[in-house]
Amino acid sequence: MNNNTNYHMERALVAKVIMQDMFKVQPGESVAITADSGNDIELMNAFAAAVYAIGGKPLLIWTPKAEKDGQAGLKDWPAEALTAALSNVDVWLECNSTILLYSDIWENAFKNNKKLRYLIIADSSVQSLIRTFTGYKVADLGEMLNKVRDMVLKCKTIRITSDNGTDVSYDIDLNYTFDIDDGDFSMPKFGTAPGYVNMVPKIESMNGTIVFDLLMNANVYGTDNRIEFVMKDSKIADVKGTPAEAEKFKEYLASFNDPNMYKISHNMFGLNPSIRKMRGEVVEDERVWGGVDFGFGHTSPMDMPPLGQVAKSHFDGIVGKVSIYLDDVQIVEDGVYMHPDLKPLAEKLIGA
Repeated sequence: MNNNTNYHMERALVAKVIMQDMFKVQPGESVAITADSGNDIELMNAFAAAVYAIGGKPLLIWTPKAEKDGQAGLKDWPAEALTAALSNVDVWLECNSTILLYSDIWENAFKNNKKLRYLIIADSSVQSLIRTFTGYKVADLGEMLNKVRDMVLKCKTIRITSDNGTDVSYDIDLNYTFDIDDGDFSMPKFGTAPGYVNMVPKIESMNGTIVFDLLMNANVYGTDNRIEFVMKDSKIADVKGTPAEAEKFKEYLASFNDPNMYKISHNMFGLNPSIRKMRGEVVEDERVWGGVDFGFGHTSPMDMPPLGQVAKSHFDGIVGKVSIYLDDVQIVEDGVYMHPDLKPLAEKLIGA
């Protein structure tokens, strides 16, 4: 059996958790579910059914799968129609396999619709969604995320290292947004899957080396290939690693003809207690406990006020097990949250 005919009960569970428990959809609310030709039809139908079962009004929107993510995909989508619809719903679940996130459609939906509750899961598998959205208490996760964020806000410089060769640092900017997602999407927000603390580095402050365990648009995860970014003043100054793979990624970056695609966008600390190892699924792996995600390219004005960082697209890469220092204070050692203020909260989530 293929994946489109398996996991019927798991689809129903994930749909219930997201729509009823996390979005807390109310009777009469309109819920848009956007998908494309790369998505699991049965999962999309399960989301719509979960909305209908609690009295909501599902709006399931199918589009072609765009060639590229974000603004670079705009030519493949009915932009005006999508913007109009998404500007007038209460909830938007983005499931697209080639994402609308950070396109003009997305930006204008948020600009026009101040009540919008949004969550992106992209084309995550049912198995990945089960791991990402279940197995923990939202309140306990929120306590941990808020404590980590509070500690970040008190530091000046963040340094991240890994046994894979990563050693990179940057300064924070208190004018930017420091996001968390604990699974409560019941109020207007730009939401992503639970289990992270997200920072937008201060402009031109990131320097060092990032060696990826997974990188979008590259064949790194689960292979002997290696790609590393040399970061200088928050820009990708060089791409090194396995020659053929590094060259291919250089060509990918150059294809946008956009200098902002080389710039750091954000950094996420992974804190989802149900995700203890990488599995090759980006949305899940970005939140792996004790790992970090680095995003590049477009940054929304919501995260980086007042203007954001406009770019044609956005991509992410993950380092699966890291050590993290806030100024001279270590909070994570080789994937373990070991700081005395964090250790009891971590044990509450994942055990001793």
